[in-house]
Amino acid sequence: MKKLMLGLFAGVMSAAVSAADATLVENAEADREAALEAPRPKEVAWPLFFAAGEWPETPDLVGLRLTIPFSTAQESVTGIDLGLFGRSKYFEGIQLNLLRSDVKDELSGMQIGVYNTAAQADAFGLQVGLWNEAGRLNGVQCALINTVGEMSGIQIGLVNRAEELYGFQIGAINIIRDAEFRFFPFVNIGF
Repeated sequence: MKKLMLGLFAGVMSAAVSAADATLVENAEADREAALEAPRPKEVAWPLFFAAGEWPETPDLVGLRLTIPFSTAQESVTGIDLGLFGRSKYFEGIQLNLLRSDVKDELSGMQIGVYNTAAQADAFGLQVGLWNEAGRLNGVQCALINTVGEMSGIQIGLVNRAEELYGFQIGAINIIRDAEFRFFPFVNIGF
């Protein structure tokens, strides 16, 4: 009786394993077919890219982006951005836009233009212009008006304003909101 029960148990287990293997094979074939039918990710455009307004839409760009008159459709740009108005979510390199350079999430590099903003971004690098804004910056701001949330570095301008600063401000009006001396003309130090 024991041998009969063991044989029956072995047969049931063998059938269960075979059924599970068949299900796995079917699922693997279905996944492979779905992957073949899925849309392919958009290509990375490089080394020269012309962008106008919302055209063409590409998530990643490596190289030189010429924005005529503006571009907002590229999510991540690595390289050089030249034009009138350039915007991206992530940027690594040099943004040289006459009117505005705008980065939403992460900036590593330089922004040069009339108005440079990384207002909601984590930034590492240099901003040079007439008006600079940053959320969190490790680096240098040089403009007539500089504003930043949290900064480690130097602000040089006519008006410098920081919520938190670990570094120096050089200018006519220097404001550090969380410092012991919130306002100090010519040179202010935050630590």
